[in-house]
Amino acid sequence: MKHFLILPLLAFVLFSCSKRTAILDPILNPVNGILRDLPLQSPKSTLKDMPFKVGASVSAELLRSNPEYRALVMKEFSSLTAENAMKFWALHPEENTYNWKDADEIVDFAKANGKRMHGHTLNWFEVPGWVTNFSGDTTAWENLMRTHIQTVVTHFKGRVSSWDVVNEAIDENGGYRNNIWLQKLGISYIDKAFQYAHEADPNALLFYNDYGHDYSPIKRTAILNLVNGLKERGVPINGIGLQFHTRYNQPDADITSAITSAAATGLLVHISELDMTVNPNSDKNLTYTATLAEQQAAKYKFIVKTYYAIPKAQQFGITTWNVTDGDSWIPGTYNRPDWPLPFDANYKRKPAYQGILDGVK
Repeated sequence: MKHFLILPLLAFVLFSCSKRTAILDPILNPVNGILRDLPLQSPKSTLKDMPFKVGASVSAELLRSNPEYRALVMKEFSSLTAENAMKFWALHPEENTYNWKDADEIVDFAKANGKRMHGHTLNWFEVPGWVTNFSGDTTAWENLMRTHIQTVVTHFKGRVSSWDVVNEAIDENGGYRNNIWLQKLGISYIDKAFQYAHEADPNALLFYNDYGHDYSPIKRTAILNLVNGLKERGVPINGIGLQFHTRYNQPDADITSAITSAAATGLLVHISELDMTVNPNSDKNLTYTATLAEQQAAKYKFIVKTYYAIPKAQQFGITTWNVTDGDSWIPGTYNRPDWPLPFDANYKRKPAYQGILDGVK
């Protein structure tokens, strides 16, 4: 009788263990090539439980049309940024026309779900055609920029708590980007943009946002000189945004230098547009293996750990650039397969997700 009892019990244990191993094993599903959803080491933890804000840039269209996308944003993130809906060309497509629909929907969604709303961006080199074709003297150009910034900031006052005021004003060689604003207003346009935003909402936190901190010492130094100069001149700036469109094999020393040098300014530090390519060489035939996934997770962990080591009072938060691999700008822009975010295209957690959580252990 004892043997009849033991054998079924042993079979059940072996079956249960085999199922658990299959679930925990971070390998690709051979049918659809998507990583299986991995249970967390701390099952109750989400990105919202991190000791600083973890956010995502979001699409109004996806929030409207995709219930899975909407549910994941609600569950996981404590801060939102509009991916495109607040850019000049989206909000202000014609001189006398403002289009608030998408941006308002994102802001209303954030407020209804208790999430911080970060505005992106008030001044950038990408502008609609009517701005490129605008003719007028310096005073007219100043009025154009001031009117846009103050109309937008006033519209969202009390609902958007922080702004990327000026975006990507430094070029790759460390000089000022030769954009329409520099051509028409000179370098002072940067100071004025911050002043105009502050006048419209004195309570909003104001950021300078740019890429290249993690790979270009020349550009990084130029950005630091810019923001330190703004501080010295008394321009109302509160923070610096590090975009961090980075890669899984970016040297740790570069990431450390980027984060610690930003913190040395004394400003709030926002890792503002984080994603991580695993296909920097644009291999059209690359597949996302378990090895790549774990390397990516390790780099996410290192970024978070390094960020968490800066003074807590300067930790504005980390924002990923959109939500899942299927929503990322990278594959379409570079015409290559890539998997840059902590969630896969099926809205499942990847090892990168656990890497983020592990960064604050």
